[in-house]
Parts: sequence; structure tokens; C-alpha cells
Amino acid sequence: MLGSIIGSKDKVFYDLFEKAAVRICEGANTLYNFLVAIGNKSPVNITEEAKKIKDIEHACDTITHETIETLNRTFVTPIDREDIHLLITKMDDIMDLMDSAASRIALYKIETITPEAVSFAEILKKGCEILKHSINSMRHIKNYREIISHCVQIHTLENEGDQLLHKAMVNLFEKEKDNPIYVIKWKEIYENLEVATDRCEDVANIIEGIVLKYA
Repeated sequence: MLGSIIGSKDKVFYDLFEKAAVRICEGANTLYNFLVAIGNKSPVNITEEAKKIKDIEHACDTITHETIETLNRTFVTPIDREDIHLLITKMDDIMDLMDSAASRIALYKIETITPEAVSFAEILKKGCEILKHSINSMRHIKNYREIISHCVQIHTLENEGDQLLHKAMVNLFEKEKDNPIYVIKWKEIYENLEVATDRCEDVANIIEGIVLKYA
């Protein structure tokens, strides 16, 4: 049973998963506040705000590398090695994609944020918070029904992300059809944000698989 395995001396992987989840939530909150500030025309240094997200992304990379190094040094792991590797790398992908979106906004000197971009950031903020709760609950496998419920919520948010991308692209091509450079810039930003929601679902699927395997 996973419950007894988690109680063993090798809790380091759960510590690392939880550290990564905290950082990803920090990144999602920072991205959301960043986009809202631009949208509200608040005084904001776009380059500095994007750098804050880049710094969080670097911190996530460090946790990912530490997890993989620990995995390579550990003979017996609390869950399947493949699951550990997949979980930490997909979590890292979420942060990478949020960083990519923020970096593009800074690079392209975007000064007007679309409502769809703010909605994407809100979906990511909610999704990352739910993932954090799910990851924290992995130490207590008896709560597997709650974990599965969290995973279902992530699936719902990913569907919202798909629908939002469709809406965003329709609006983009209709309203900015005479401004191809603007279209190219925003298409890239939207796609980074939408793929980040896909990666949230990937993480939820991995967690669900682990829970169902060991519960």
C-alpha cells in the first residue's frame, strides 16, 4: 500500500514535489498579477515583472534537477521511477510555458493586455492551486477520492482553456486581420498559455494514475 511506503524514510520525493508545486503557484500568481496590472494600466515595469517569473522558473529548474539527481542515486523509490520522472518534468513544463508567455510579452513590449490573456492566467492560477492541493494529498493516500476530485477539476479547467483559445484566436483574426505582426505575437503568447493548461492536465493525469495504482 502507498500509505505505508510514504511513511518510510524516503519522503524526499514528496518534499520535492511539494516545493515545486509551491513555486509553480507562485509563478501563476505572479503572472496573473502581472497581466492584470498591465490590463488596468497600472504603473508596471514589464521587464522587471517578466524577470520575476524567470527567476521562479530557474528555481523550478533547480528543484527538477535535484529530483532527477536524487532519483538516479536512489535504489528503492516510494513510487515507480517513471512516475517520479514524469511528474516532476511535467510540473516543470507548466512553469516553463508561463515563463515563455511572460518573456514574449516583455520581448514584444506588449502594453495592452487582452481579456483572453487575463482569463488564461486566471485558469492557470486556479489550476496550479488545485494541483498543489493534490500533490500535498499524495502523502495521505486514504484521501484518494479527494485527489481524484481535484484531478477532475483540472480536466474541467483544461477544457475551459481549449474553448478560450478558440475564442481568442477568432477575435484575434477578426479584429487584427490587417495587422499580421500583432497577430503573430499574440498567437504565440496564447498558445504558450493554452499549452500550460494542457500540462496542468498532464500532471493531473499522472497523479490520478499514481493514486489508482497504489490506493
